[in-house]
Amino acid sequence: MKFERITVAPLAPALGAEVSGVDLSQPVDDTTADEIRRAFADYLVLFFRDQELTPESQVSFAGLFGPVGAYPFAEPIAEHPQVIPVIKEAHQTTNFGGIWHTDTPYLEQPSLGSVLYAREVPPYGGDTMWANGYRAWETLSEGLRATLEPLRAVQSAAKNKAELRADHLKDGAMRGHNIEEMDVRRAEHPVARTHPVTGRKALYVSPAHTTNFAGWTEAESAPLLDYLFSHITAEENTCRFRWTRGTVAVWDNRCSLHYPLNDYHGHRREMHRVTIEGEHPA
Repeated sequence: MKFERITVAPLAPALGAEVSGVDLSQPVDDTTADEIRRAFADYLVLFFRDQELTPESQVSFAGLFGPVGAYPFAEPIAEHPQVIPVIKEAHQTTNFGGIWHTDTPYLEQPSLGSVLYAREVPPYGGDTMWANGYRAWETLSEGLRATLEPLRAVQSAAKNKAELRADHLKDGAMRGHNIEEMDVRRAEHPVARTHPVTGRKALYVSPAHTTNFAGWTEAESAPLLDYLFSHITAEENTCRFRWTRGTVAVWDNRCSLHYPLNDYHGHRREMHRVTIEGEHPA
């Protein structure tokens, strides 16, 4: 893939690329925006280092990919309802979203993507991993794909809620929110999700939110789901990124999972996240 305005350096064979040659604090011209979107479709997650963003410029950048929305379970920063702080304080022992997941699959129209901006990072640790849902689907056997293709999966905001979020009700992202609100956030989506831009199918399940296949019990679903969870996050399907202050990441929630590692106890980490609205999965 050739680019004229940006430089793209792949991060791993599975997915991910670092992009240079663009200042995201300034308006992005149409040609550069088109190149960024092409790289986004090809690499699923893009990283831009050494950026200095305001909340306004972060929202503007997110708008290159689609309408900017809001996340239902977090408190935004003052005067910027589309920007939420994702913080782990030095005294906290859990990190927000610290399990393999894709953002908001429990909504009828899950997030298209997310833009995360690193404002403060620990001196070491705190990396994030991503997994390629396309590769996961395409490397399943023909027989298993035939079994899964007609199935729908139940996605719940309540799964793992205590382990993942209880530590953040008093401090950090979920300040002031009632954790019980998550119990009513559920949706059913295809196990094999077709990307509206690329036309490729991606495996659309995750340990964080998928509880069972529609029409199956959780007990019946568990053995197959456990296999799919381990398959999609297998090393050959992933990349790992080390953050530095000022890095911006944008990823596609329709065809990738991510996992923020929780290996930096005693250090503070602050990221700002913007949600890009999506469509009904097909």
